[in-house]
Amino acid sequence: MSSTQSLLFDRQNSGERSPQELQSVAEREPTPPPISPAGQVSPILPDVIFAPHANLEQSHLNSPTREKTPLLGRPKTRLNSGGRELCDDFNVFNDDPEFTEIVRVAEEAILHGIYPQRISQGSSGSYFVKNLQGKNIAVFKPKSEEPYGHLNPKWTKWMQKTCFPCCFGRGCLVANQGYLSEAGAYIVDRKLQLDVVPKTRVVKLASDTFNYSPVDRAKSKTKRFALEKFESIGRRFNRIGLPPKVGSFQLFVSGFKDADFWLRRFDTEALPESTSQSFQLQFERLVILDYVIRNTDRGNDNWLIRYDKSAVDEEAGMEDSSDWSLVKPPEINLAAIDNGLAFPFKHPDEWRTYPYHWAWLQQAKSPFSQATKDAILPKLSDMNFVEEVVEDLRTLFKEDKGFDKSLFEKQMSVMRGQVLNLCQAMRDDKSPVQLVQMPLITVEKNRSGGKEPGRVRHHSDSFTQSFHSKAPFFSWC
Repeated sequence: MSSTQSLLFDRQNSGERSPQELQSVAEREPTPPPISPAGQVSPILPDVIFAPHANLEQSHLNSPTREKTPLLGRPKTRLNSGGRELCDDFNVFNDDPEFTEIVRVAEEAILHGIYPQRISQGSSGSYFVKNLQGKNIAVFKPKSEEPYGHLNPKWTKWMQKTCFPCCFGRGCLVANQGYLSEAGAYIVDRKLQLDVVPKTRVVKLASDTFNYSPVDRAKSKTKRFALEKFESIGRRFNRIGLPPKVGSFQLFVSGFKDADFWLRRFDTEALPESTSQSFQLQFERLVILDYVIRNTDRGNDNWLIRYDKSAVDEEAGMEDSSDWSLVKPPEINLAAIDNGLAFPFKHPDEWRTYPYHWAWLQQAKSPFSQATKDAILPKLSDMNFVEEVVEDLRTLFKEDKGFDKSLFEKQMSVMRGQVLNLCQAMRDDKSPVQLVQMPLITVEKNRSGGKEPGRVRHHSDSFTQSFHSKAPFFSWC
């Protein structure tokens, strides 16, 4: 037997096959389906056929817009036919569709050329936002145009900041957080159910009447020109118009006037008993708000009063003209606006005290009413409730790019101290003027230790109370 025959004989006896034999067997026998790890037979995948004549240049994989399409989510802005921002997801509030609609109306008005109007009063850039009919619907205060902002349009404040920096601003406040303070005051008002702060939230708006830098205006003008002349190039820009500004958006209240106007009238014209009681209750709510957030700018020109005089009830069908029961008593309402200079990270202790101007009013000399104490004291006495307010404020303040955790904790330490003083004053039947004379306190939350599972907190284990003894140079202003 030759060596070749011996090799073939050994392969046949051993079960081995030559490569030629394996190929012929594979052509005669079908390929078994693949087996999954679980032991189940998986279906056979279809064959992939390559078409050599297919035009790959027209494929969606090579489309000019394919690479620009985000993999997750959807674009944050929608453009109208002119390439301008129509809506931003930042301005959508799922928990408040009514407020979302008001912001949308403001955006539509801006697109139709009804721009916000700058308010001449104040130390920063603030604007009356209008609807399509030209009526004021809100007040917008951009962050970049605040007193510390680099785009503040008020040249008097710029002069004061440049020439007299030691006399400018408030050293106890965090710079460029006025818009958060406005929205934070509304959070405190809503949690305590005070109903004195108009609805305020943080939104983004863009308008030609806002104060922009020359660079931003030049870039916007160039992009618009490119979109008009070279549409294919202009469509590549992420934004065509001016960059939107973040700021506080507070609903406009109509029929109100400065408190100073009506307070002078009330000195000579006595209010009816029912109206006077209503005014006292709302005034106490204003006091509670300002004291809790430690408002450093509450004068009689930045809180409003609406006073509707007596009217006859026409629906009652007055048969006897001498029936005074059909005459409706005057109605009075308060609105606390301009809350942008609140939430300090320390009590004022440098130059000025920044007192509460309502402390000189006659209403501040009366002790807190029982109705106010029944509504407020149970909430503020619960440390869990206070910490819920702190967490809501933390969620709001974290939206700012310059959020500082340590500064925020100091702000909340001041607020907790104010809450502690307020609760003690109510228990002792003190008046608002006596409240502001109490020693200043800060309640700091301990960073380590004292943590227990659950939401129950113990004041003695988690917080440290300290008195603030340093007084400012001028104690009367």
